[in-house]
Parts: sequence; C-alpha cells; structure tokens
Amino acid sequence: MMLETATLLIGFAAVHLMVVISPGPSFLVVARASVAASRRYGAWIAVGLGLGSVIWAMAALFGLTLLFRQLPWLYAGMKVAGALYLIFLGVMLWRHARDPLTAAASPGHSPERGAGRGIRLGILTQLSNPKAAVFFGSVFVTLLPADPSPATVALVLAVIFVNECVWYMAVARAFSIRRLRDAYLRVKAWTDRVTGAFLSALGVRLMTDA
Repeated sequence: MMLETATLLIGFAAVHLMVVISPGPSFLVVARASVAASRRYGAWIAVGLGLGSVIWAMAALFGLTLLFRQLPWLYAGMKVAGALYLIFLGVMLWRHARDPLTAAASPGHSPERGAGRGIRLGILTQLSNPKAAVFFGSVFVTLLPADPSPATVALVLAVIFVNECVWYMAVARAFSIRRLRDAYLRVKAWTDRVTGAFLSALGVRLMTDA
C-alpha cells in the first residue's frame, strides 16, 4: 500500500509540476512582480498561488468525489475532458513557443507591496486562472483513485502547495536577476515545445485509458 501511494504521489507530482510550469497568468504575475517590485514580493505571490491551488483541489475533491460514487460514467467523461485539455494545452504551447514574454501590469500593482498583499494577489490570481480551473475541474481528479484515503488527500494537497511555491519562488528569483531572465528568454521556445510535447503525450495516454 505504501509503495502504491508513493508511486501515485510521484506520478501526480510530475504531471502537476509540468502543468504548473507551463506559461499562464500566474507565471506572468510573478515575473512582472519580480521585475517591477522585488523578489520577496514575487515569493509572497508564490505562496498565495500555492494556497489558491489547494483551495481549487479541495473543492474538486470534496465536490466531485461524491458525484463519482453515484455516477461512474461521469468519471470516465471527466477523464476524456482532461485528456482533451492536456492535448490542447500542449498544442498551444508548441504553436506559441516563439511568442515573446509579455507581462501586463497587474491591477493594483505598485513597486512597494507587503506579504499580505502578495499572498492575496496570488490567491485571487489562481482562483481566477482558467488554466487552474480546467486542470482541477477535469485532469486533477482523474489522476487520483476514485475514493482516495484521507492520508492520500493530505499528501496530494501538500504536493500541490509545494510544487506551486517552489516553482514560482524559483521564477521570482530568476526574474529578479537580469542574466537569468535573459537566459530563460533564449531557451523559452525549446522549453515550451518540450513541455507541450509531454502534456500532449499525457493527454493521449489518458484518452486511451478512458
């Protein structure tokens, strides 16, 4: 059982991390904050993004698990929807790999922001993020057992929070250093294409299982 849980968590962590690092509104908010304000402010936003994802995950788990017990066909349908989303995301990443990184200013953003404002901005950004909404509404629940144990749920939530925080804190750090920011921009096209190919392949695999 412990080996099963460990395998599940490793697989889930890898898939979730690939989705997290794919460019989206959260990435742009953290990048912008780190460039315009400070790395510390970007790090607080990362904490808020992690909390926002945990909220999404809890809503998905406690709302959809009950439905899946009553409607097994819905679980298969969600798996197909999640597979199509991953394929779509992968194709979009590949198509727009060479697009420049643009980071529009966030509403209410200014150079001087504290921990509370950063965390709040992160939570609100994630709760309104369409990428997070689709992932937690479809892909997320299909990567877990139909009836996960409380321990598994707790570990999955911890993985989600850590993945979000570690990645976006790394983004905040990188974009606060000019040479690292420039280095990322040089390899952005290839990074997006590799991520896109992985997500598309995962989508095909989920579709086959469904």
